[in-house]
Amino acid sequence: MKHDLSRGFEYVHINHREGKPRTCGITEIRGPYYAPMGKRYLADILETMGEYVDILKFSGGSFALMPKQAVRELIDLCHEHKVLVSTGGFVERVLTQGAEAVDRYFGECRELGFDIVEISSGFLSIPLPDLVRLVERVGDHGMKAKPEVGIQFGAGGASSPEELEAEGTADTSRAIRAAKSFLEAGAHLVMIESEGITESVRSWRTDVAAKIADEVGLDKVMFEAADPAVFSWYVKNFGPDVNLFIDHSQVVQLECLRSGIWGTAGTWGRVVTFKEPPKREPASRPRLVEQQTKSGGETGHGAIRK
Repeated sequence: MKHDLSRGFEYVHINHREGKPRTCGITEIRGPYYAPMGKRYLADILETMGEYVDILKFSGGSFALMPKQAVRELIDLCHEHKVLVSTGGFVERVLTQGAEAVDRYFGECRELGFDIVEISSGFLSIPLPDLVRLVERVGDHGMKAKPEVGIQFGAGGASSPEELEAEGTADTSRAIRAAKSFLEAGAHLVMIESEGITESVRSWRTDVAAKIADEVGLDKVMFEAADPAVFSWYVKNFGPDVNLFIDHSQVVQLECLRSGIWGTAGTWGRVVTFKEPPKREPASRPRLVEQQTKSGGETGHGAIRK
């Protein structure tokens, strides 16, 4: 189905956004988890803001509770709007049931139409080479692997800040080594877990985010930022082309910030880009006089055109 993407108020300047499929400024939204999401609800989101959504993520294994037909309908609707669909980190639950279950899981994800499989290990202790093999196995099944890294032990669930603080954090260099290994194995993008950096912490560890961006590459990572104060910080400090994961309820607010049309006291009028405009072929000027070839190979002037 073809969708009319022309917007109103086109004379109002907004920051130029790369078209789909984007390589930067990617927005991933959370789908079913905190609230149910059916095709009518999702259609409202995508018909109004679908041009700014690149990935939809099923969180918490929510698809395992839904009728298979409903899952397929949501995935098909996303594909109509050129939105990729991610499994979220449910493989961590499947891993506890062994290798055969993991292969069955990947196969069913492929059959349902999922594009991206997230590989997370916030609760499990898994050797890095094993996680790398999982990234490669996802590719073997014809999908994109999106591994998650972070510094917080026990991240990714519903743990309290006190529980996470008791678990402790890892060194940033460990997360960077893992991210580089995943990318070398063919990972699509690397998700940076927010817990331990901007979530469930006494003070934000923005130094960790900056070090990961510098050493791995800003275009190769996506930051979890499902809080307006957090995604505002990322856009303000890394620019509107930073890749972010947010809740679906925040997509309008984030895109207003990326486009530079709205913001808070700290971002109002400050989010600006400088992009080369699309190249246009210069308009050809009509010739009033045509050159004609005389007999003998000489060139002369013809009659003036009316």
